[in-house]
Amino acid sequence: MKVQFCFTAKVWLYSGAAAWHFVNVDKKIATTLKKRYGGQARGFGSLPVEVRIGKTTWQTSIFPDSQSGTYLLPIKVKVRRSEKVGDGDLVQVRLSVRE
Repeated sequence: MKVQFCFTAKVWLYSGAAAWHFVNVDKKIATTLKKRYGGQARGFGSLPVEVRIGKTTWQTSIFPDSQSGTYLLPIKVKVRRSEKVGDGDLVQVRLSVRE
């Protein structure tokens, strides 16, 4: 049975040339993820995850960010459109690590 982590986060837009949108994983959850799954990290320290926002579920990876001290979760354009979320919106996130 997969362990699910739930948190609320604000969607933010990356300031670079691409229009990438992210949320920061809650810091307490990030600490637990590092302790529990850090040994399974892939390239760039990423962890493969399954995510649900609203009614939309998808698979992606979260990436450690030394600046914020947590993981960054990219939000695909398809998800943003389906759930009608964008920069500055608060979202409920349900996340589990894919093993």
